[in-house]
Amino acid sequence: MTSADSLLALLEKAERDEQGLPPVHQWHPEHQGESRMRIARDGTWYYQESPIERERMVRLFSTILLREGGDYFLITPVEKLRIEVDDAPFVATDVQQVKDGGVDKLVFTTNVGAHVVAGERHPLRIEHDPDSGEPSPYLHVRDNLEALISRNMFYQLVEWAGHEERDGVTHLYIDSDGTRFPLGSF
Repeated sequence: MTSADSLLALLEKAERDEQGLPPVHQWHPEHQGESRMRIARDGTWYYQESPIERERMVRLFSTILLREGGDYFLITPVEKLRIEVDDAPFVATDVQQVKDGGVDKLVFTTNVGAHVVAGERHPLRIEHDPDSGEPSPYLHVRDNLEALISRNMFYQLVEWAGHEERDGVTHLYIDSDGTRFPLGSF
């Protein structure tokens, strides 16, 4: 497979990833409780403070994750269990630039193997720590679930970024799937 072919296959996988998820918003189980599970800021899943090492199990759990308000739940047709999330439930661990029909696209891969194309449906946003000013970049993955973009991937975005001068300030931005996202200014 050529490099162009592999990148287009990545785009197709991103489309399939969204279509193959369980209909968690249609489930309204009576039984609710606590899961004793936690997702750390680095994307590690824990059960009773022990890391879950079975990758397939984590991937399965990630498909039945639901966020309501500020709370996260693992949900099935028969039960809804609260899960603690330290920051975002996913971490974007890889990003590729793809040109599709003359349009630049950023295809992110998460720690649970999902592929997401940044754009209008999957925006990027940056929050800054009020004390240190350190950026925390996020990618909307699905519904109201986000991925924290890893530091290395954020540096990659900054390296690819365009810039424009306004009022003596340099503003960095990156385009993906027809949408422009601000990355910061200096």
